[in-house]
Amino acid sequence: MKNYRYVSISERPDTKEKAAAWFCAKWGVPEEAYLECMDACLKKETPYDWYLCLDGDQIVGGLGIIENDFHERKDLSPNVCAVYVEEAYRKQGIAGKLLDMAVAGMKAKGISPLYLLTDHTGFYERYGWDFFCLAKGDGEEKPSRMYIHR
Repeated sequence: MKNYRYVSISERPDTKEKAAAWFCAKWGVPEEAYLECMDACLKKETPYDWYLCLDGDQIVGGLGIIENDFHERKDLSPNVCAVYVEEAYRKQGIAGKLLDMAVAGMKAKGISPLYLLTDHTGFYERYGWDFFCLAKGDGEEKPSRMYIHR
């Protein structure tokens, strides 16, 4: 297995702009929205962080922690969001490592549980997440699966 580097934005603020552009390209959310969240992290305005997997200087995976991942259950917070691993890098445990980092990072700050909204079935269970309920994403007609990690 290749030797990737796993970092957080708080550890590597120099990756912020590149990370915001990368997440924007994957999810179509404006780059400014990612930069705003990452800046809040770096200024310690929020305890949440963003996590990246790097292959050299290339971002090949990432996720973030935000207050609410644009769903109707505002009481379920904070949320893991924007989980993505480049297709050529999948099935190597990268997403699992990023999820573990996020959970450990938040627990170290006294923040637990974490929530995650997804359409995937069976994937997150492998990493210690449990199905919690159904919730509609903002503007969505059908509910998605909400997971919890305690």
